[in-house]
Amino acid sequence: DPLPSLGDIRQVMMEYCILPLGSPLIHQNSPLVRSLLLAGPSGSGKNMLVHAVCTEIGAVLFDLSPANIVGKYPGKPGLIMLVHLVNKVSRLLQPSIIYMSGAEKPFLKKVPKTDKTDPKRLKKDLPKLVKGISSEDQIMLIGISTCPWECDQKSLAQTYQKMFYIPRPDYASLSFIWTELLFSYPSVSRQFNCSTLAKLSDGYTVGTILKVVREVMTCKRVLQLRIQALTHQELLNVLSRHDPVYKEEEEAFEQWYSKTPLGRRKQRAYELEQEQKLMDSATAQMGKKKEVTPR
Repeated sequence: DPLPSLGDIRQVMMEYCILPLGSPLIHQNSPLVRSLLLAGPSGSGKNMLVHAVCTEIGAVLFDLSPANIVGKYPGKPGLIMLVHLVNKVSRLLQPSIIYMSGAEKPFLKKVPKTDKTDPKRLKKDLPKLVKGISSEDQIMLIGISTCPWECDQKSLAQTYQKMFYIPRPDYASLSFIWTELLFSYPSVSRQFNCSTLAKLSDGYTVGTILKVVREVMTCKRVLQLRIQALTHQELLNVLSRHDPVYKEEEEAFEQWYSKTPLGRRKQRAYELEQEQKLMDSATAQMGKKKEVTPR
């Protein structure tokens, strides 16, 4: 079963977030999705997608990430007040997005000693917050994670209704990204071959490519473009200083995704499809044998 492309992820965000939260009519007549998890390597565009949804529908963002609320609303009374305020204000200012960066952190089995953000603070309250969202509320919890397999999977599945994996971009997506970024500079030749860059940058994330373009296309370099054309080598030299998505990390994401509820359903559907193909093939073979059997 092929992994989703960036176009598939954009379609998911449109169907589950933008349309239901942007239109009360669609929200009331479509299945209620209270929460959604975006998992993928660092730089895959998870954070950008969340902010794009907020911009598109004019939503208010409530950032409950452990790193953002550390030291705020201390103690149990403070936590009760925080949850109460998010519940009340998100309904007053809806459409609202409750955002959680490091979505796996509240459900970690063991918190690293170096982590001073008290990540498990919202472990009990976050699922309650999600369950309290009704069909009349234009509110959604969106979490992002770069290592979702590090936490208790049962708690994660109870909190996030839908889980999606954002893989590294495929060739078509890479070609589009390079073209869009480089051709946004008028002085870059429209004959510049972005297909070559797409092939050579296989394995890198969107965020890395964006960093590379920003590092190369400085104000000084942009001014020099008319007399000194941009070369592939300039971009590749900078790209080589960044790490790609390694095979081990990619396999860890795929293994995790295959164990999610959606991943299991897709795997089961794929197995049933293969079984049906085998049965059809066997039936066709039997039919051919009957035709050639002499009387």
